[in-house]
Amino acid sequence: MTKVLSKSRFDVHRQITDKIVQAIEAGAGEFVMPWHYVGLGIGRPTNAATGKQYQGINVVALWAEAMLSAYGSGHWATYRQWQEVGAQVRKGERGSVVVFYKELEPDLFRQETDEPEQRFVARASHVFNADQVDGWRPPELEIVSAVAAVEQAEAFVEAAKADIRHGGNMACYRPKDDYIQIPERSQFKGSPTSTATEAYYATLLHELTHWTGAKHRLDRQFGQFGDQAYAAEELVAELGAAFLCADLQISNEPRLDHAAYLAQWVRLLGREPRALFATAREATRASDHLQELVDQAALATGIR
Repeated sequence: MTKVLSKSRFDVHRQITDKIVQAIEAGAGEFVMPWHYVGLGIGRPTNAATGKQYQGINVVALWAEAMLSAYGSGHWATYRQWQEVGAQVRKGERGSVVVFYKELEPDLFRQETDEPEQRFVARASHVFNADQVDGWRPPELEIVSAVAAVEQAEAFVEAAKADIRHGGNMACYRPKDDYIQIPERSQFKGSPTSTATEAYYATLLHELTHWTGAKHRLDRQFGQFGDQAYAAEELVAELGAAFLCADLQISNEPRLDHAAYLAQWVRLLGREPRALFATAREATRASDHLQELVDQAALATGIR
């Protein structure tokens, strides 16, 4: 059994949740979420020192912080890590909170069974965006054209081997029959903030995230329309689509019914800040599961 203990001086879950709620409310008039923010286009937040991407709730928290502070970089690191790469955080800059879990040694808590429980303590750390430091240049990134990004997304979806059926006037995942229904590509229209192609893939990846929740996959509760389980699953799908759109370099803009998701999300956060951590964790599991399917397909065909 695994337990998470909280011994932080302050409630890490609440602080990060409040920051995300602030970001939601700041953009609520246009129903634009942090990862939909037009000015970002920075992909998943990445540690500048290790090159590793942040996971789970930290992705959402740093996206929110980037939107609120108008940062143009997706690279973050602690004060010490910035020093290790030859950079210096400017005087007066304030760090952003991220959370990590540290495993406790068995002798630090009482063992009541022959097999001690695995326990973790939530710890807070502060990181700074690349826009807050001097003396560092981001690594040169390969510029991927819009066509390449679409091709990459198409290959990703195909490798997942989900049953995707085009037609009708609505997008949804049908758990009973285990297939995704989505309108024809020609039915997706552009908007002032997104192209028709971006809207199509953002919607498809939302439904593909739902698809991972089937009982024989990750076994999530879908709930009934209007209840908390339903709201949580919609949040998982929205976060999962945001993660995947960032990974595949697709701009994820709001769907027409995004306002309803936003309202349910704010209510969910208001009741229990740890709910956001749980849904972000499930969204990460969903995107990781899809990536595993893609990797397995690549190995089977001898591509990798």
